Amino acid sequence: MKIVVIGASGTLGRAVSAELKTRHQVIEVGATHGDYHVDVTNLPSVERLFHEVGKVDAVVTTIGKLHFGPFQEMTADQFWIGLRDKLMGQVNVVLAAQHHVNDGGSFTLTSGIVGYEPIREGVNATTVNLALEGFVRGAAIELPRGLRINLVSPTVLAESMGVYGSYFRGFEPVTAQRAAQAYCRSVEGAQTGRVYHVGY
Repeated sequence: MKIVVIGASGTLGRAVSAELKTRHQVIEVGATHGDYHVDVTNLPSVERLFHEVGKVDAVVTTIGKLHFGPFQEMTADQFWIGLRDKLMGQVNVVLAAQHHVNDGGSFTLTSGIVGYEPIREGVNATTVNLALEGFVRGAAIELPRGLRINLVSPTVLAESMGVYGSYFRGFEPVTAQRAAQAYCRSVEGAQTGRVYHVGY
């Protein structure tokens, strides 16, 4: 298969790309690194990407900026960080790429555990992750030509505990390599409209 991984230079994206590369052609895409560059918050940028890449069999997104901070101090601009980047960035990818994915192809998006296990200072992340779940469930029944869409929702990554560990006391982290298996399950499987929980 010809697979586009957006966010391929990140911790999770590197693990997903490495696993898929053992069996498929992987095109690595990032904001500043990779075979191609894209600004997922800008729909025309995403459209240009897929016009350049051409037809593909699967698209994986392991992207998404969020704002962490006390809710009582949060501004609307800060809240928009997650909405604009992690939520609409991934929605933009599906909106643009649906016309370039071959029949029976798939999308695999990324949310996270705080959609189900809220943490202090994580209201932006909880909101965005559950919105992504709603988008995937809704899109799954409307995508044409046998296209599939799923969501991977991992717990905190072991590789990220140095940065985010203070938010996730008591959570058992998983490695990016383990989380990557769920992406393979989505890409190489047959299900649609599913949320694959990793580590919880």
